[in-house]
Amino acid sequence: MKKLFTGIVEDVGKIEKKILQKTGEYLIRIKCNMLNTKNFKLGESIAVNGVCLTVTKSGKTYFETLASLETLSKTNLGNKSVNDHVNLERAMKANGRFGGHIVSGHVDTLGKVTNVKKAGKSVEYWFRINKKLTKYIIEKGSITIDGISLTINRVRVNTFSVNIIPHTSQNTISNSWLNKSEVNLEFDMIAKYIEKMVKK
Repeated sequence: MKKLFTGIVEDVGKIEKKILQKTGEYLIRIKCNMLNTKNFKLGESIAVNGVCLTVTKSGKTYFETLASLETLSKTNLGNKSVNDHVNLERAMKANGRFGGHIVSGHVDTLGKVTNVKKAGKSVEYWFRINKKLTKYIIEKGSITIDGISLTINRVRVNTFSVNIIPHTSQNTISNSWLNKSEVNLEFDMIAKYIEKMVKK
């Protein structure tokens, strides 16, 4: 059965190790704060900054996973270093509730922060993407940014904006986004399915 996520971040972890393996993969150890890693099962899926990875080992306060060179080259995990923080979400249970929207954990592209400004108690972020990809986003639609389910405010030729409320800022790594920061983006699955049907 395909593992799904909701884009509701459960914890912010810290990278403790990032070691190149003979296979070309990187072993990544992540220390958790809120998640009970003792309950992690080997082989279960976990989204790290919105990237679906597999738990290969877990301890009292940490888990380990392997990330391929492909994953590291096509997501911002390749730019992450020891002591950097990442958003975490375990795969949704079959009887769970969708708090955000349907997220697969497969990053579509990288976006770049172009502007950050206060908007009342919230913070407005603008991101730049390839203009060919804006067909997948609409105002008031959903998008996943570094594993966070967010609502799109405005869309331009090759940019879009979202607002981050204080709760999200305090409980995710969104407060570390700066101008020129690269973020993982996953477009709404429904938009991609509609495109596929239209092309038939």
